[in-house]
Amino acid sequence: MGFFSFTKSDDEKRKEEVRSGARAPDRTERRQCWDARDGFYRCLDKNDVIDSLEGDGKKIADKNCATELKAFEANCASAWVTYFKRYRIAEHKKRTTLERLEREGANRMAVEGPGDMPGSKRV
Repeated sequence: MGFFSFTKSDDEKRKEEVRSGARAPDRTERRQCWDARDGFYRCLDKNDVIDSLEGDGKKIADKNCATELKAFEANCASAWVTYFKRYRIAEHKKRTTLERLEREGANRMAVEGPGDMPGSKRV
């Protein structure tokens, strides 16, 4: 236990534990995280940024969305922040690929798993 642990309130200690991943967030903390994420995403959308992890997108996000990013990082576990940033990129790639395929005339197909075949048993 360090010197600074004596000066933090129980609430501050819990928030730090959640951010570090040492403690799972409760329902209220998850909601605060998602709200902060959504605020950060709105700012990224306003600034036409998809990838806030590297390159020009990171520079723009750091400059124009600093307040939202700070709230996002303060209210979410660091692993969640990285996950949500990567998820945004992956969802954008998925959406643009589907749009391109539709423009090229590809047909939508139902995705079937092994348990969807007639006569098969679900595991």
